[in-house]
Amino acid sequence: MKKYETLLLLSPELAGEARETVLTTLVGIIEREKGVMTATDHWGMRDLAYPVQKQMRGYFVRLEFDAPGALIAELERNIRIMDGIFKFTTVCLDDEKKSVRGSRKKAEPKVEEAV
Repeated sequence: MKKYETLLLLSPELAGEARETVLTTLVGIIEREKGVMTATDHWGMRDLAYPVQKQMRGYFVRLEFDAPGALIAELERNIRIMDGIFKFTTVCLDDEKKSVRGSRKKAEPKVEEAV
């Protein structure tokens, strides 16, 4: 199983109970599909850089979980049909063992000797 992170932007008009219902539903989907929740971070209400669905504020939540790849499609399908979620993104977190992009050595140009 790989480690994933989903960042959700929730509507500022959702009450606390409605937010918890949405998050409980998402966690239930993750656990039903054989995923394991690692962390849930509530970042709270934040100002947005540009309007999203005519709103300038949103409630951010970060979900971190271990899951098989097939779970991501099911999770995102459910997120798309839920009310109250403006935007979301899911990324696969790299293991520490993997090399970071851009850290590879650049090939040095070959210098030909004059004959």
